[in-house]
Amino acid sequence: MLCPRCSSNQNDDIKFCTFCGANLEAVREALERPGNKLDWSDTWVAQMFMSGQANELRKLELERRMGITPEVKRYNEIKAGVIVSSIGIGLAIFLALFMQGIVGKVDHDTAEIITRLWIVGVIPFMVGLALMINGLVVSKKIVEAMEREQKKAQALDDAPAPRGLRTPDTSEFIPASMSVTEHTTRHLANTEQKVDR
Repeated sequence: MLCPRCSSNQNDDIKFCTFCGANLEAVREALERPGNKLDWSDTWVAQMFMSGQANELRKLELERRMGITPEVKRYNEIKAGVIVSSIGIGLAIFLALFMQGIVGKVDHDTAEIITRLWIVGVIPFMVGLALMINGLVVSKKIVEAMEREQKKAQALDDAPAPRGLRTPDTSEFIPASMSVTEHTTRHLANTEQKVDR
């Protein structure tokens, strides 16, 4: 057994660590309690080795528990697009004004470059615009498709059971026209008479 305090290797039958004096008997008792089993499926190690599909299903279940529906995710995407686009516009305006103040203090070639630096703000503006378009068009279609699938599943659950054969009634007696064993002796007697002749 390894001592949890000093990490020295100790014999399993001693009660106290020979190096630091830690109570190894108490450690053994704590480890042997029934409620102390570690569930590896709930650890970050298990999450790391999950397949992509299992990880996605786990993520969707967590989102469902937190009340994050696909519609909420769509609105959050649109909101993020508005924010990023606003930042891009603000950055472009800031750079345009700031660089105008610097233009008079540098040479002509450098001024040409500096006056065009505001274009950097177009990048976040375009990213935000793409997020908004995705949220308004693409994600909307995804949400509608998911709602259709849920309605189909609900309709299947609510539909009456399919018609089939009725259950057999074992107490019902249907008389047979002739039994296999009925009148066998009579048939045997007839065959014996035919053989004698």
